[in-house]
Amino acid sequence: MNIDGNRFRQARFASFLELADRVQTSGAPIRILDIGGTQSYWEGLAPLWAGRNFDITIVNLDTPASDNGAYHIRTGNACAMPEHADNAFDIVHSNSVIEHVGQWPQMAAMAHEVRRLAPHYYLQTPNLWFPVEPHYRSLFFALLPEAVRARKLMKRRHGFRGPHPDFATAIADVQTVNLLDARGLTALFPDGKLIRERFIGLTKSLTVVR
Repeated sequence: MNIDGNRFRQARFASFLELADRVQTSGAPIRILDIGGTQSYWEGLAPLWAGRNFDITIVNLDTPASDNGAYHIRTGNACAMPEHADNAFDIVHSNSVIEHVGQWPQMAAMAHEVRRLAPHYYLQTPNLWFPVEPHYRSLFFALLPEAVRARKLMKRRHGFRGPHPDFATAIADVQTVNLLDARGLTALFPDGKLIRERFIGLTKSLTVVR
C-alpha cells in the first residue's frame, strides 16, 4: 500500500494554519509549543506559513536548549512541564507523539499538559484501527498481542524496527508504541473537536483540535 506521507503532512498543516489564523488577533507573535517536534519539520513547511509571525518553542527529552530566531529548543517531558505556566502559549502542537509517551496514565498526563499550557491545541496521532501500522509497516500489527509482536520482531525487521536479538529487547520495543482509537483520544481530550484523516475510505489518523 503506497501512502504519501508528505501529502498528508501538508494537508494536516493546512488545517493547523486555519486554527492559527483564527487565533491571530493582533500583530503579536503566535506563541506555539511543539511537543516532540523538530525545527526541520517547521523549516520544511515554511513556505506554507510564510508571512505569519510564529514564535515556536520545541520541547523534547534530552535535547540541549538553544535559540535560533523564531525557534526555541528546550529540554522537557511531555507528561510534566511545570517550568511553563498555565496558558504560557497560544497553541500547543503535537504530531505523532502521544502514542510514544507510555501507557494510559502517561497519555493522560500529557493530555493534561496540552490542555493546560494553551487555550488552543492541535494534536495528531495514528489510528489504531488503520490496517497498516505506521511504525512497523505491517498489516494489523498493532492488533496482535504484545508477545506475538515481540516474536515477530525477533525474526525479522518490520518497518523501522528490529530485528532484535532477544525477547526482552523486542518486547521493550513493542511497548514504546501504544496507538489510540477515536474513543481513547476523545476521552483524553473531551473538549476537542475530532478530525478523521481518511485514506481509501479508512481513517488513517486522528486529530483533536481546540
